[in-house]
Amino acid sequence: MLEGVDGLLRDKTRKSRIPPLSDEVAAGVVSLTLEDPPGETTHWTAPAMAKAVAISVSSVQRIWRKHGLQPHRIRRFKLSNDKWFAQKLRDVVGLYMDPPAHAVVLSFDEKSQIQALDRTQPGLPLKKGRCGTMTHDYKRNGTTTLFAALNVLDGSVIGRCMQRHRHQEFIRFLNVIEAKVPAGKIVHVILDNYAAHKHPKVIEWLARHPRFVFHFTPTSASWLNAVEGFFAILAKRRLKRGVFTSLVDLQAAINRFLAEHNQSPKPFSWTKDPDAIIAAVKRGHQVLDSIH
Repeated sequence: MLEGVDGLLRDKTRKSRIPPLSDEVAAGVVSLTLEDPPGETTHWTAPAMAKAVAISVSSVQRIWRKHGLQPHRIRRFKLSNDKWFAQKLRDVVGLYMDPPAHAVVLSFDEKSQIQALDRTQPGLPLKKGRCGTMTHDYKRNGTTTLFAALNVLDGSVIGRCMQRHRHQEFIRFLNVIEAKVPAGKIVHVILDNYAAHKHPKVIEWLARHPRFVFHFTPTSASWLNAVEGFFAILAKRRLKRGVFTSLVDLQAAINRFLAEHNQSPKPFSWTKDPDAIIAAVKRGHQVLDSIH
């Protein structure tokens, strides 16, 4: 009775009827998760692991959460095999972090095969308790390619939609840049290793326009090109859920998005230390070499 009335009214703490899992069982789940599952399946699922270890699905999920395991997820990667990776990386990052005076730094790329997709039925709008809807099937109304150059100093984008992305269209877009950038400024263009960018006709064009300087990113390093961030925003906010009844409709929508973006652009800011990137790529190659 030392606890008084409160002690009488409060339930005593009781042991669970289900005994806790031992550390050996948890270790077994972790060990199995790090191995390939049996049969032809590619990865473990909670029900499959629960059946293999003879515990509940919720127990498997708790063990995975505790040890930071997520076998249902996968991250994609591609390590560059460019022998000049470090030099090209430092060149491009140097332009981002310390752009030359009296010059313009443009990050350029093409977003090709943008489809003008029209849905077969109109979707329902968003409302309380229901998300917006869109049919899973669609009608194709053609494709276009967006040529875009991001000014890393102020964040504005020069863009043009064209039917194809050959060297002819690339030269046409270079002429657009030539007309847009004030005379007297050096134009540093960051771009990838697409064959059209190194075509003999393009080399001839560069010889006639000496203020243009090309800086090529390492192979398999599109993440280094700043304009890719703009393409991601364009796809997420305008193209993914867009409904376009014609190719002209799609191109007009892209042009409006460009104009809206350029009304309040934000300068591009690079923060990652290039030495840290080079070290990470070296570690990745070491791991791949140890596997093979």
